[in-house]
Order: sequence, then structure tokens, then C-alpha cells
Amino acid sequence: MRILFAVNPEKTIFQYLVPLAWALRTAGHDVRVASQPAFAGVITQAGLTAVPLGADRNPWRVTAHQPEVRARMRVGILEPYDAFDHPEKATWDYLSNGLAGALNSWHKPQNFPIVGELVEFARAWRPDLVVWEPMTFAGPIAAKACGAAHARLLFGIDVFGGVRQTFRALAAEQPADQRTDPLMEWFEGYGRRYGFTATEDMFVGHFTVDQFPASLQDEAPGLRYERMQYVPYGGVAVVPEWLRTPPERPRVALTMGLSATEIYNGYTISMREVVAALADLDIHLVATVADSEREHLGTIPANTTVVPYVPWHALAPTCSAVVHHAGAATLATTARHPVPQLSVHYHFDQPILARKLADHGAGLEIPTAEATGEKVRAAVLRLLSEESFRRRAADLRDEILALPTPNELVPRLERLTAEHREAAG
Repeated sequence: MRILFAVNPEKTIFQYLVPLAWALRTAGHDVRVASQPAFAGVITQAGLTAVPLGADRNPWRVTAHQPEVRARMRVGILEPYDAFDHPEKATWDYLSNGLAGALNSWHKPQNFPIVGELVEFARAWRPDLVVWEPMTFAGPIAAKACGAAHARLLFGIDVFGGVRQTFRALAAEQPADQRTDPLMEWFEGYGRRYGFTATEDMFVGHFTVDQFPASLQDEAPGLRYERMQYVPYGGVAVVPEWLRTPPERPRVALTMGLSATEIYNGYTISMREVVAALADLDIHLVATVADSEREHLGTIPANTTVVPYVPWHALAPTCSAVVHHAGAATLATTARHPVPQLSVHYHFDQPILARKLADHGAGLEIPTAEATGEKVRAAVLRLLSEESFRRRAADLRDEILALPTPNELVPRLERLTAEHREAAG
């Protein structure tokens, strides 16, 4: 088969796609990844074939002159998708107005730079399957224009599918002449241009590949999910010498993610306060802190190793506990091992993932607004001393490892692609 991945130029999201792309490639399929030209280097570094399309338009640079939009992107889930976790907001007025706003300030700017050339490429190359992440709507537009099957590949909680299904249920309750649907109208415009009929699958895929176990996911009602084991990929990875031997003391890892400093303006908690609060514990603390933030740590305690980056999939299995921001990749990578986790969460789906992890019993959670060094210290001591956390972490690991690997999912994707291509005629 010919399989086309479509992704916006966001490295952290692209990395969720890589293991499945390689599984399809090693199964003998022709796989290509389409994105903006400046992103081609990130794609090829992963050993995949890049298709540079359209114009370069960095989404973070686009929002740099919109501080109110950028602020909403960092705190909680961007409107109106925050209705997913706030049922009181799941009203017709909020969602219909909010989706119109998201379309103009978010979805259109993200997709417009590549959609035209992506359609041209898809019509020329004729992929059998188009795989797209939930914000790259250029993917289903191109799939419809060339008659391909298409699938979403999730990178966390399905807030997009969940809110869309809620919107549809509310729309059905409205008078026919008031059922405005900004996103569908947008798709219909492309349908008129490229000769296809816009349908609901353009929002949610013919099917959705979900990389997270049931314990860490909220499935949207009425959608078709194909669950797959999360396999970490984080780009270039070099194992440092100190990580090659087992730790002599319990090791605790601390990270607040790369996006905090690469995209935003810094960490959401005081790393200095947290490191100081853990300084007298009989542990080996490994703190990943960007070089630009290291000077704010002050004196580094004797029990602490500070590094700008370390491959999390190599570090996590050596740990007795970890402290992180509840980023989906960090949390899921850790969950592949029987390691208790403390989630100090802040935005997007982090609070949801943190709550689900805590409800499962594999960890604890603290919102960043409530996080202090002493609270983190107390939570770490509980994770290290209470056996129930490690036991539940082992149960979560077993749940994850029981799911199909990307390679094991490939035959299922082959069958689904054939079914949907046949249905499309």
C-alpha cells in the first residue's frame, strides 16, 4: 500500500507518529510524511521520507502577536475543547461560537499553508491510506479529494472527538435553521473546490488509532477506535555513561518537559524549590533542566544530577519514582514500567491524564498552582514507601504491554484500509 502521513510542523506531535510509520514501512508499505518544507529535516532525521509542501508558517510565530490566544493554549484546553473536561460548558452557544473562533484562530492558520499542495500530491501519488493527527485537517481533505481511506492517530486524550460528538448531539436538538456548523461549512468549501462531499468522518477519521490503554483514555461515544501500544520515540537519543550502571540508591527523575522552554517562557513551577526540597533524601535525583534555566537552580545538591536532556525511555526503567508535567509521551513512556509517577500538571490534557493515573492508583497528582517543594517532597516519599503505587504501576504496565504493538496492528490497518476504499468506490 501507499500510506501518506500528514502532520503540522510540531516536533512533539510528529514523534507520536513515528513508530507506526516505521511499522508500516517495515511491513513493506511505501510510507511518506507530508508537512511544511522547514519541517523536512525533523522527518528525515527519523529515517522517514519527507514530502515538503506549501509554505512555512510556524504556528507559534503566528500566535506570537496574539497573546490572548497563546495564553489560552498554555492554560487548560483551548476553547471550546475545554468543554471536554468542563461539562458546564457543553452548551450549544458555547460550542457553536467557540468552534467558529477555533476555526479562524487555530484550524485555518494551521492547515492553510499545506492543504492545496497536499491535495495535488495526493491526487498524483494516489495513497491508499492517509494518517493524520487530530489537528491536521488537511489530511482528510486530501484523502477525500483522492478517494483514500483515512485515519486519525491520537497523541493524548481525544478531546477533539469528544467535543465534536457533544456538538453533534446538541445540534440535533436545535431548530433546523439554527444548526450552524462552522467546521462542516469549511470542509464543504473544499468539497466544492475538489469535487467531494464533506462527511462527518472528516472530523474523526474512518477510524482512530489510540495509543493509550483504556485506563488512561476517554473514548468519544459512537467513534471507532483501534487501540495500539504506545512505543516511545523522542528523536536523537544517546545514553550517558552514568546511566549505563544501576543506581546505588533509589533514583528519582524530574522533568517538566521540553516545550516549557522551547515554546513557552519557562517552567510552571520553581525547579529550584523542588530540587532543594529533595536535597536531603537518600536518593539519586536526575533533573532535566534546560541550559537557559540552569542558572536559576543555585547550588546543585550532592544527590542531584542536572542534565539538559536524557532519553526518557532509557532513564525511566532505572527509576523508583518520577516527577513530571503529565505530558502524554512522558507519562506513557514511564507507564511501560512499574514506576510510580507524580504528575505536576498544568495545561491541555495534562490534568485529565494526571487524574486518570492517580485514579488508577499508579501515582499522585498536584496542579502546578498548588505545587510547592514540600508538597512534591511529601508525594515523592509516599511513592517510594507505599508499595501499592508500585503494584498498581505494574498493573498499568501489564495493561499497556497486552495491547498490539505498532507492528501487530499493521494487518488490521491493511484490512480497514481495504474496507473503506471499497466503500468509497
